[in-house]
Amino acid sequence: MTYDFVISAFESRTAYPFQAILNLSSCLTTNSKPIDVLASTAGESCFFKVNPMHRVCFRFLAIAVIGLFLRTAAHGQQIDSANLALQLKPLLNLISGQEKAFGMTASIQAKIAGTVVPIEVRLVRFDDSAFDLDLTHPQYSVSIRRRREETAFALPHHKTVFFGSGQTDPQDHLAPLGIVGRIVSPSSMASVYSALLTNSDANVVSLALNQLVKPRFDGASGKWMVGRDVSFKLGDRQQPLDLDLHGNTVVVKSIPIGEPLPAGMWPGFKQMTIERAELERQLTRGVRRATEVLAPAPVLTSPAEDGRRVDHGELRWIDGHRVVLLEGTPEQIGKAHGELLHDEAIRCVDSVLYSFGTAQTIQTGRWFRHDLENAYFRLMKFIPEDHKRETRALALSLNLDPKLAEVVNVFPEMFHCSGFAVFGSATEGGKLYHGRVLDYMTTIGLQDAATTFIVAPAGKISFANVGYGGFIGSVSGMNTKAISLGEMGGRGEGKWDGVPMATLMRRALEECSTLDEVIDLWKNNPRTCEYYYVFADGKTNRAVGVAALPESIQFVQPGEAHPLLGDGIKDAVVLSAGTRLEELRRRVQSLHGKIDATAAQGLMCRPVAMQSNLHNVLFVPADGVLYVANADHSHPAADRPYVKLNLNELLQSMKAVASTGK
Repeated sequence: MTYDFVISAFESRTAYPFQAILNLSSCLTTNSKPIDVLASTAGESCFFKVNPMHRVCFRFLAIAVIGLFLRTAAHGQQIDSANLALQLKPLLNLISGQEKAFGMTASIQAKIAGTVVPIEVRLVRFDDSAFDLDLTHPQYSVSIRRRREETAFALPHHKTVFFGSGQTDPQDHLAPLGIVGRIVSPSSMASVYSALLTNSDANVVSLALNQLVKPRFDGASGKWMVGRDVSFKLGDRQQPLDLDLHGNTVVVKSIPIGEPLPAGMWPGFKQMTIERAELERQLTRGVRRATEVLAPAPVLTSPAEDGRRVDHGELRWIDGHRVVLLEGTPEQIGKAHGELLHDEAIRCVDSVLYSFGTAQTIQTGRWFRHDLENAYFRLMKFIPEDHKRETRALALSLNLDPKLAEVVNVFPEMFHCSGFAVFGSATEGGKLYHGRVLDYMTTIGLQDAATTFIVAPAGKISFANVGYGGFIGSVSGMNTKAISLGEMGGRGEGKWDGVPMATLMRRALEECSTLDEVIDLWKNNPRTCEYYYVFADGKTNRAVGVAALPESIQFVQPGEAHPLLGDGIKDAVVLSAGTRLEELRRRVQSLHGKIDATAAQGLMCRPVAMQSNLHNVLFVPADGVLYVANADHSHPAADRPYVKLNLNELLQSMKAVASTGK
C-alpha cells in the first residue's frame, strides 16, 4: 500500500516525527489540506514516507477521492453515472484486486510551506505474497521488498536495510492478499470507504458517488470537478488517475512488472537481521494505528461512557473524562489497570512502539525497539521493584510480553512544555495554584488513552496521576499530602544511567509528604537527561522551579531572577521557553493579585500551550482538587473544557465501594 506524508516541524524545538500513513485519504477524510505532522527541528520541513504494502496503494488513492466526496458539499448537475462508471473501470480493476500482478507509479507534487516538494512512489505487485514498494523524497526514502519467505525494509538515505526471513505473525503480516483488513482499523473512518473500494463493479461505485456528492463532468477538460479547487481525471490502463487537490497533484501511471530482485540484495547497505514476524508486525500495526489517529471513527472521538468495576479497580466517567480508581498491592493495581483499560493501553502501545517507532526508525536509521531496549537495560536497575511488579501484572492482564511493557514504559526518556505556581500576593486569598501544560505527541494519538488515575497503593501515599492507559509512571500528579508536580522535558537523550523521570515523579507522589522531601529525592538520586520541573506544597504555600541534569541540579525560588527565565515575579514560579515564556510572564504580571482557579486556567491558554498540547492540569493542592483538560483529535487541550476532580472525595468513594461492595 502507499501513502505519503508531509511532515512539518511543530512549534517545539523537540523532534516529534510521526508516521507516514494514510496518504491523501487522511487529509480528505478530515476536510483539510495535506496533513502536516511532526518533524525534526522547529522551522524546518521534512518528509516521512512509510507504508509497506501492495496494491492497496491505489485503494487508498481511491479512498482519498471517496473521502473527498464525503466531505465536500458539491452541487451541480446530475452526474452521468454511465460515463463515470466507464471511466472508473481501469482504476477499479487495480484497486479491487482484479489484477493479481501489476506495476504503477504515483508522482506527487505537494505544497509544503509554500514550496512544491516532489514525492515519488513505485509499487509492483508480483503475486499474492510478493510486492515492491519504493517511496522517495529529497530527505527520506523507504523501500520494501516482500517475498514469500523474506522481507526487507530498506532506508536508502541511511544505506541500511532491516531483513527478516521465515515465519510471520499470523495476524499482523504484509502479504498483499487481504491486506486492507489488516492495515485499516475498524476504529478508523477509512474502514467505511475501504468496503466500497473493494467492489469491482464500476456501476455500483458510480451510483454511490452520485448519491454522495454528485461530481460534475467538464467536457472541455475531460475532468470531474468537486467544489472549486478539486478535480480528477480518470484515464486508461496506462494513466488511470490524475488528481488535483487544492494545488497538490497526484499522477498515477502503469509500469512494466519486470522480474523481482531477491529481498536481501542491497549492495553497499548495512544489513541488520530482525525477526521477520517483528518486522512485519511493526509496519502492519503502525499503519493500522495511524489510520485511527488520522481518520478516527466515532468509537474514538465519542467513546461510550460505560463505567465498570473489577477487583481493586473501577472505571468512571466524570463529565466526559475517563477516571480509573485503583487500590492494593502492585500486582492488584497492575491487573486492575489492564482489565479496565485494555483497549486504551493497547492503543497507547501501538502509538508509541509501532506508529511512532516506525517513523523514528526512518528518521534515525536505527531499529526503534532496539533503542528502547538499550535505554531500559541501563535504566532498569534504578526502577523500584514494586513498580516492576506492577508493570508485569499490567502486561499479563493485557496479554503482552512483560518485557515489551517494561520497555514501552520508559518511552518518555527517549524524547523530550510550560509550568507555573502562583500563591500569596499573586492570588485571591493567597491560595496556591499550580499549572502544568504538557505539549507532547498529540499526533500519535495518545489522547485516545487519556486517563486520570486515582491510586491508593498499599502502605504508601495515595495520589492522582494524569496519565495514559498502559503507562504507570507520572508526568503530572498530586498526592493527598498537598504535594503537586509537573515536568518539562529538555535535552540529553542517551543519558540513561539514573532514575527515569517518570519513576522519580511517581515516587515523589507516593513517598513524599513535604516539599523538602521532594527536593531531597531529586538531590539524592541519580538523574537522567535534562528536565525542568515545578514542585509545590499547598500546606505551606511553597513552590520551587527545578533545572535537573545528570551532573547538577538547580532550584529557582519564587521571585528569583534567572538568566533563562527573566526577572523574578513576587510569589510566583514561571517556567517555559521563548515567546511562550514571554506570554506566560505577561499574563501572570497583568493578573497579579487577582488569580483564582478560573484565571489560572486562562494562564495556560494558547499560545502558552502549543498546538501539540496533550493535556493541561491546574492543581489546587490545599483543597485536594485538580482541573484536567485533555486534547481530542481536533483540538489541543487548551481549547477543551476542564473537568474538576476532587482527589479526597474520590478516594473516600473508593473506600465506600470497597466496604459495601456497591
